[in-house]
Amino acid sequence: MHYQLFSPQTLTRRSWLGITSASTALGLLAGPPAYATPQQTPEKQLIVHGTTPMNAEPALHHLVEAWETPVKHFYVRSHAPVPKVDLNTFRLKVEGLVENKLSLSIPDMLRRFPQTEVTATMTCAGNRRSEHSLVKKVGGVQWAAGPIGNARWGGVRLADVLRLAGLKNEAKHIWFESIDEVKKGGRTFPFGASIPIAKGLEKTALGNGTLLATTMNGAALPPDHGYPVRTVVPGYVGARSVKWIGRIVVSDRPSENHYVANAYKLISNGDAAEWAAAKPIYSFPINSAICSPAANARIATGKITVHGYALPPGHSEQTIERVEISADGGKAWHRAELLAPPREYCWCLWKATIPISATTKQLTLRAIDSAGTVQPETVPWNLKGYLYNAWYRLPVQVRS
Repeated sequence: MHYQLFSPQTLTRRSWLGITSASTALGLLAGPPAYATPQQTPEKQLIVHGTTPMNAEPALHHLVEAWETPVKHFYVRSHAPVPKVDLNTFRLKVEGLVENKLSLSIPDMLRRFPQTEVTATMTCAGNRRSEHSLVKKVGGVQWAAGPIGNARWGGVRLADVLRLAGLKNEAKHIWFESIDEVKKGGRTFPFGASIPIAKGLEKTALGNGTLLATTMNGAALPPDHGYPVRTVVPGYVGARSVKWIGRIVVSDRPSENHYVANAYKLISNGDAAEWAAAKPIYSFPINSAICSPAANARIATGKITVHGYALPPGHSEQTIERVEISADGGKAWHRAELLAPPREYCWCLWKATIPISATTKQLTLRAIDSAGTVQPETVPWNLKGYLYNAWYRLPVQVRS
């Protein structure tokens, strides 16, 4: 499958209708409740954890090939099959605690609101879960360090749409509801999320804020990534950036959707009281990973060049300050070179040349941000393996 390239400056109503025509030819458009089988491009290079729904991540060495992650190397996390969409009838609804309810077609939305771009890193709350399972097995997709990617997202600001709708004084949270159909526990319901109203209205000094995105890296959103429109919430875990969004509800409380009320929470024992008391996960923590060499690689003594990524916490104006790597379990740390200027809500790619001795058993990695936050050596275990961000430890085999 190929996608015609558009920039937000040129993605007009006419060009969007061109996408519609192309999508029709590809069989992506149809009336609900039919669903499309995820169509993977031949060049897509992902490690597939499941196909119904699609969940896949890239091999780690691909992540350090470009600061802007190409779609073929961008992880896919879904809770339901990709829905088919009829753009002739599709409308994005805005309702709840607003003065004026809205019903927007995609061309209408692109015509009525200024278009912009935000570059932001998306990461799954379960990133590095497989490492968490080494402590004690946890459920869910056993992700390595690959469910993360940095993309240039284009669309319109959620804040602009909400201002047109007119927020009532009681408004405190914004709910997002997909048009997909999750089947769980004998029920069928849409994937959903919510964010505090302040996050939805955010515009940082660098111009970042929550988007209703229609493009990814200058091209129309691929089906697996939310075509025709998704939310992108910079700094928040991927579960809060809802794909295939069809409904926005302004409320005085967090969403009652399963994926807010009953999932994506940090809990240790899983009893009902703990679930009810736990707050939803929003921001991602500082994190880092080694992407090359691979785990258990055979390396020689002397010097080796190591590559990877580091992610600052999901807070505005916090960036990666430095990345440090050790070949002796943390006794001596070597500073890595950051390969691009650090930015809020974005990862840094880095490289480091470090000495390897005959006694080296593993490479250890940590990151430090501009506020002085140090990636922790260990983290508490949690039942779902969310937000794992302990020092990254890569086993290696040194040739004698």
